[in-house]
Amino acid sequence: MNIATVYSRAIAGIKALPVTVEVHISNGLPQLSIVGMPETAVKESKDRVRSALINSQFTFPQQRITINLAPADLPKEGGRFDLPIALGILAASGQIPLTSLENKEFIGELGLSGELRAVRGVLPTTLAATSTNRELVLPAVNANEAALINDAKSYGAHHLLEVCAHLHGQQALALAEKTFTPPSPAHYSDLADVKGQAHARRALEIAAAGQHSLLFSGPPGTGKTMLASRLPGILTDMSEQEAVESATVHSISSNGFDVEQWRQRPFRSPHHTASAVAMVGGGSHPKPGEISLAHNGVLFLDELPEFDRRVLEVLREPIESGKITVSRAANQADFPARFQLVAAMNPCPCGYLGETRCHCTEDQVRRYRAKVSGPLMDRIDMLVEVPSVAKSLLRPSTGGNSQETSAEVRARVNAAKQRQLKRAGKANYLLQNKEIEKHCLLKESDYQLVERAINNLGLSARAYHRILKVARTIADLAGSEHIQTNHLTEAIGYRRLDK
Repeated sequence: MNIATVYSRAIAGIKALPVTVEVHISNGLPQLSIVGMPETAVKESKDRVRSALINSQFTFPQQRITINLAPADLPKEGGRFDLPIALGILAASGQIPLTSLENKEFIGELGLSGELRAVRGVLPTTLAATSTNRELVLPAVNANEAALINDAKSYGAHHLLEVCAHLHGQQALALAEKTFTPPSPAHYSDLADVKGQAHARRALEIAAAGQHSLLFSGPPGTGKTMLASRLPGILTDMSEQEAVESATVHSISSNGFDVEQWRQRPFRSPHHTASAVAMVGGGSHPKPGEISLAHNGVLFLDELPEFDRRVLEVLREPIESGKITVSRAANQADFPARFQLVAAMNPCPCGYLGETRCHCTEDQVRRYRAKVSGPLMDRIDMLVEVPSVAKSLLRPSTGGNSQETSAEVRARVNAAKQRQLKRAGKANYLLQNKEIEKHCLLKESDYQLVERAINNLGLSARAYHRILKVARTIADLAGSEHIQTNHLTEAIGYRRLDK
């Protein structure tokens, strides 16, 4: 019976779903047909596979070849099915043993000479293959990425002939191994480069410790972007699970995943001309957007009011839920989006509100600030004013830099984060209402204080809970078991710009 079965995977969102490649060779006029919802790139594989087999000195059957990609209702795209299709033809025609394909999965695009080229979505494919206890054979250029998954049995090959030699038992492929070097803190820009701005530096430290969202407001050139770009250098190290989650999202994106970024928290800074689709993801076959590419990292929006208001509004739900669902007529995909939002804006259109050179009218300032809606501002934990820096601070220091380095701040952030994990098993920004009631208890006088602040500033119940979570983080940085009055007043101070 001239039938062969080869196992592969198709990418659907961040999942790698199983695909069975069935090849049947029968008598009839020479023809090769592919069924099972193949996209254009998959249909074109018949020409790549034919040339690859011939140029690798195999015999291409001059018979009727039918290839079924099951399940039939799952869309298949890309060149990742070239290798399993070629192996199916070889097995069905008796050129490689059928038994060698058992307990193995294959992905890879073929060149006309038979060389294997890179494909996207290697990490989710490796995870899925490992969960089913199967070996994965893939292009050698993707082997380092597959090796990031613990306990994975993945083998990289440069050419179709190497895969066939492995299946024949003539020359085994080498098991993919980790070859990357973990990033050092020195890889990031140092916080010591920021001159002055003690209040903004303090807010950045609190945001890093509790993973709170943050908005900087101030004139141009005061260091807002500089501060934001140094946030990754003071964040805690990624856990193994966080690293895999973030790398998986990047693996299925258009640019793929760079192994050198392993265990580095993402820092995404889209331009203010970005569309809503670029921000949340989309396409006929949905791909992750900026908020998902920033998963477990930082999403920095510079010049916040310059973004289209409709683009900013799409951030509201993901900030709360930590995920985004992209729905299309044919399918839908869920992407994780647990990002830390950091934004920067000027106080008025010209940026110099309150100075003699500012000629913005009250109406212009009101319209400018109204570009950022109240519901979005309500979801930001900390609003921080960044004033102009005294010019004398910009001079080179003769006694060395007196500013704290990122390493010093990072040590305090790590200690505070450990307190949070020991107490609640999560960062403070993730605390739910019941957990806030349990871990953010106040004295009666402090409850009265925060209630007065809420009334005076006109804040919502959501802002009330965010104040308590920020106060909890400030207490953690101070090593305090309970929230004190000074911790609460500092947290309230980060909402003054609401008014």
